[in-house]
Amino acid sequence: MLILLPPSEGKTAAVRGNPLALDDLRLPVLNPARAKVIDALVELCTTRPDEAVDILGIPKTQPELVTLNANLFEAATARADRIYTGVLYDALSPATLSPAAKRRATSRVMVTSSVFGLVGLADRIPAYRLSGDTTLPGIGGVQAHWRAHLGAGITEALGDGLLVDLRSGTYAAFWRPEEVAARTATVRVLHEHNGQRKVVSHFNKATKGRLVRALLESGANPRTPAKLADAFRDLGWTVETAPATKTGTQLDIIVAEI
Repeated sequence: MLILLPPSEGKTAAVRGNPLALDDLRLPVLNPARAKVIDALVELCTTRPDEAVDILGIPKTQPELVTLNANLFEAATARADRIYTGVLYDALSPATLSPAAKRRATSRVMVTSSVFGLVGLADRIPAYRLSGDTTLPGIGGVQAHWRAHLGAGITEALGDGLLVDLRSGTYAAFWRPEEVAARTATVRVLHEHNGQRKVVSHFNKATKGRLVRALLESGANPRTPAKLADAFRDLGWTVETAPATKTGTQLDIIVAEI
């Protein structure tokens, strides 16, 4: 099983740690594509920092984010599950997983990244600022760049298992799972209040973090979308399954608001 998460907009920079070593990351097949993004980002932020603010959508009150990108090769690194922060990762709380669940997380969970394509939770990376919908000089659209390269990495990481896709829309555009649709489950969280169902960003992220945490702690390893739906139901969630499409089977997790 491979669980794909979105990155967080906010990141916690490492205070100490060795600099980035691409060869130490999972999925070295992605390293040439990773290097192109990093080179382009460092070039932009080093030689044209004022333009970088606008191109990258960086608030003018946070010029330190430009410096962060300019120093990607020299900056301290930490495990990805310590770099990525925010609602989803707070709910997942990787540091407090049981030892067995931590081992499952290391092998089964990967984060979609504008800079690195995919990273495992134990991969050591620096903090960065690059949104998935950016057009980067020297690269072009970040989404298009990864659409051309990410498939090989996901295929390698997935093997013959089930793909559990929790990416947000921006990062889902990096790669479409059409070739493995029969064993792909996309997960949507709907909050129900007064008979109405809708996606609420904050609760959606938190619930996805809790879903992944519960799945890792349970030890369940479903191999089909239907079996994944059953696993979530066994864990106490209300699940509705939509008809399969060319990109997989959508599972709706229904959370009733009180």
